[in-house]
Amino acid sequence: MNSLYGKDLITTQEWSVEEIERALELAFEFKEHRFDHPLRNCLDRRTFFMFFYNPSVRTRQSFEAAATELGGHAQFLEPKSMRLKSAKTAGETVQDAANVMSRYAVGIGIRILETAIEEYGQGDALLREYAQYASVPIVSMAHDRFHPCQGLADVMGMRQHAGRDLKGKKLLQVWGKGSLVRSWSSVQESILINTRLGMDVTLAYPEGYDLDPEVIQWAEDNASVAGGNFEIVHDLEEAYDGADFVYSRNWMTSGFYPYSKKHGIDRAKKKEIEMAMKHDDWITTKDWMAKTNDAYFIHCGPVDRGSEVTDEVCDGPRSIVYDIAENRLHVQKAIMALTMAHI
Repeated sequence: MNSLYGKDLITTQEWSVEEIERALELAFEFKEHRFDHPLRNCLDRRTFFMFFYNPSVRTRQSFEAAATELGGHAQFLEPKSMRLKSAKTAGETVQDAANVMSRYAVGIGIRILETAIEEYGQGDALLREYAQYASVPIVSMAHDRFHPCQGLADVMGMRQHAGRDLKGKKLLQVWGKGSLVRSWSSVQESILINTRLGMDVTLAYPEGYDLDPEVIQWAEDNASVAGGNFEIVHDLEEAYDGADFVYSRNWMTSGFYPYSKKHGIDRAKKKEIEMAMKHDDWITTKDWMAKTNDAYFIHCGPVDRGSEVTDEVCDGPRSIVYDIAENRLHVQKAIMALTMAHI
C-alpha cells in the first residue's frame, strides 16, 4: 500500500522517517534507470501545476524535466498574471482556486519566498491554506520556512559519496557572508531532515542570525529521538573541527521582514548585505576545510562565490554541488510518483 499517495509535502518534518527513506530509495532507482524505470509513464497525460511567486534558477527546469520523464506535463503559472484575490486585489479566493485546480491537475507546487511576502510565515500559511482546500497534493517548491525537495536532494548527494548510513557523521551548517539576501528555507530544512536521520548537526552563525525557534526545538527533539547530536556554535574553529560535510549558506536576520515592511524590499536587502559583509571570516576557504575530516562541500545553489565559499573549494575535488543539483530532478520524480500516481 502506498501511504504517500495524495500526501502534501510542505516539510519533510511532517513525513515519517520510513516515508523519507522510501522517497530516497525511489530517487536512487530513478537515477540509475533514468529513462527505462518501470514507473517512467506513471503520470501519462497528467498535469502538475507550478505556482511561481518567485523566480528560480533550477526549480522550474527540474520540475518540468521530472514531469516529462514520468510521462506527464508541468504547467508554469505566475500568480501575478492570474486573477487571484490578495490583500490588495480582488479575485478568486484560495478556496475556489484550489478546488478548481484540483479538477485539472494531479498536484500543485508553490514557490513563495521573501520578496513575495510581508512577514515571516505568510508563505507557509499560503501553502497550508491551499492544502486545506485542494484534493491533490501540495508540494513546496521552496517557501519562507522550508525547502523539502532540496533537503532530500542534499541527503541523496551525501549518501552517494559517503554511503547510506550517515549516522554519527558531522554536518556543519554554517552561515556565510553574501550579497544575496536569502530566506531560511533551505537551512531549516537541512537541519530538520539531517537530525531526523541521525546525523550530528552543528549550526554555526554570527550573533544576530538566529533561526526560527520552533524549528530549532524540532531539530533538538529530532536529534534526541534519532540518537544524534544537534548544537549551535558561534566559533568557526569549533564549527569546522571534524566536520564530514560543510554546507555554507547565507541567510537573512529576523529583522529583514519588519524593516522591509517599513522601508521597502530594496532598502532592507541593502541593509542585510551591509551587515553580512562585516563578517569577513565567515566564508568557506581551503584553510577552514583543512580543519575538517576531509569534508565534502555541499550547497543548494545558487552559490554566492567569493562570499559564501571560494572558487577553490566550490570547484575542488571534494565539492558535490553539481551532484546535489542533479538530485533535485531525481527526488522530485520520486515525490511526484509517490504522491500523485497510482503505483
